[in-house]
Amino acid sequence: MLLPHHDGSPLYVSTQSPALGEAVAVRVRVPRGFGPVAAVFTRSNPNREPRFSTASIIASTDGWDWWQARVDVENPVHGYRFLLVLEGGAQQWLNAAGLHDLETLDSEDFKLVAHEAPPEWVRSSVMYQIFPDRFARSDAADARPTPGWAIPADWSDDVDVREPGRAHQFYGGDLDGIIQRLGHLHNLGVNLIYLTPFFPGGSNHRYDASSFDRVDPLLGGDDALIRLVEAAHARGMRVIGDLTSNHSGDRHEWFRAAHGNPAAVESNFYHWKDEGNTAYESWLGVPSLPKLNWNSVEVRRRFIDGPDSVVGKWLQPPYNLDGWRIDVANMTGRLGEEDLNEQVRRTIRRTMLRVNPDTILLGESTNDASIDFQGDAWHGAMTYPNFTRPVWGWLCEPGSPAGGGIGFARGQVPSYTGVQLVAAHTRFTAGFPWRVRLGNMNALDTHDTPRFRTSARPGTVPVAFGLSVTLPGIPVIFAGDELGLTGVDGEHSRTPMPWAADADETISLYSQLIHLRTGHPALNGGGIRWLHVAADVLVFVREAEEECVLVVAAREDFDVELEEGVTGERLFGDACLNGNRLTGAGPSFSAFHLPGIALPAFA
Repeated sequence: MLLPHHDGSPLYVSTQSPALGEAVAVRVRVPRGFGPVAAVFTRSNPNREPRFSTASIIASTDGWDWWQARVDVENPVHGYRFLLVLEGGAQQWLNAAGLHDLETLDSEDFKLVAHEAPPEWVRSSVMYQIFPDRFARSDAADARPTPGWAIPADWSDDVDVREPGRAHQFYGGDLDGIIQRLGHLHNLGVNLIYLTPFFPGGSNHRYDASSFDRVDPLLGGDDALIRLVEAAHARGMRVIGDLTSNHSGDRHEWFRAAHGNPAAVESNFYHWKDEGNTAYESWLGVPSLPKLNWNSVEVRRRFIDGPDSVVGKWLQPPYNLDGWRIDVANMTGRLGEEDLNEQVRRTIRRTMLRVNPDTILLGESTNDASIDFQGDAWHGAMTYPNFTRPVWGWLCEPGSPAGGGIGFARGQVPSYTGVQLVAAHTRFTAGFPWRVRLGNMNALDTHDTPRFRTSARPGTVPVAFGLSVTLPGIPVIFAGDELGLTGVDGEHSRTPMPWAADADETISLYSQLIHLRTGHPALNGGGIRWLHVAADVLVFVREAEEECVLVVAAREDFDVELEEGVTGERLFGDACLNGNRLTGAGPSFSAFHLPGIALPAFA
């Protein structure tokens, strides 16, 4: 049965960036077969007090009635839901979690956000994540001395997943090496590069920064970053960096000044457990990662507040980064009874707006992220429960080990049906405003997880990456996915790029799907409506005024009869679309181009 629909996208909301006090038109789409609808209302909750507005029909097309109401934006994050009253008095509530016959939670309302809007380019981004030590090594790297903390390795050596090699095996990839391989990224269709930390540290991952004021000389220093960003910009690609706002390294100049020295200016930059500044809080108890104390006005000034801070410095000439991914954003500013997370993230974004408002701010939050991601600062989340874990559960071999980073209980991937995938995806996206959903990272894997391909069912990589590029959010390729790399945990996944490998078929697959994403407006901000959800096959449509894209993802053979007849041109895959029938052999991923949604302009 077709159901009423609204998702917060531009088809349904008159503006994605309202101002406080602005009247916004919102629409809900009700199928005529749903039942005689006597009235439709919005229910908002401004200042925690319920308020209703009345909707009226503004269009009737293709068996749907479009109801439109006015919502006045009274709070920076203004929630609303729809109440449908049927003839006879029955009531149905529609919110971001779906349709309900009971009153719904405020946390799952659709949301209008009056905070500063993200850059327009966020919704059309395709991200490529690079772990610099393992991506590419320029000739200049040969002349650099191996640091004292490092265990040198040849590019062809296997990754050592045990300590001390785990954090100290050093392959010597550098930023000029990345420049030499930008043609590969350009041909793939990538338009956003995410670099894991480029600051000096005492490990191959560099999340233990010894300074935030310079680029690690082992990567080529400041000048190499300037060259990389300029070369990427010349090819139409943006570059973002990675900051650890939760902690520094124990080699950091701030920490060394304060350790054992309570009189130091930097003393209140950290959480000390004793009067002599020798015992301290750290990330998950790891001594090399002392936790920053955001009560300190001075650490805010140096790190996040204003154009001269670390955050501001690297977004300005001559470096010109296009934004930041913030490591452990969910833990930043939080310790016991203390919670300064909102203050920190909003200060970071305020600085970015002063320096360059056309920059992106992404935050790592590995579980239910929505409570912190309401559009006040973060533009999107690096998170796993709304995309990564459900897709793994549906498309990995039953009982596969999850390794580190994915976060499944007991380290084993559970078996999901397609119904469970959609239920989990809906549950963990319902709390996000629409524009934040578009900035969330759809990562199959990252430097912190096993590689998806390691445990994938045969033939399902196109299905999984197809979902990454077509569901709302930013598709993510961890460097090497397109070369067919595998890895059993986050460390093993950091294999040096095998540039001589014969991977033309896999590269072609990734390139085709990336260009599918970047080439279609409906996939870059269009709404989403599920048409068929079953154990082995999922069908949804991304809808916009310019066009629609129908997507079918299957892990087995399928023969699906849709409730709506459609005619479209195949864009990708082998599925057959004939009126309201979709058929094909699985596993498979297919997409079809459909006409756009024609509606009256918002009044």
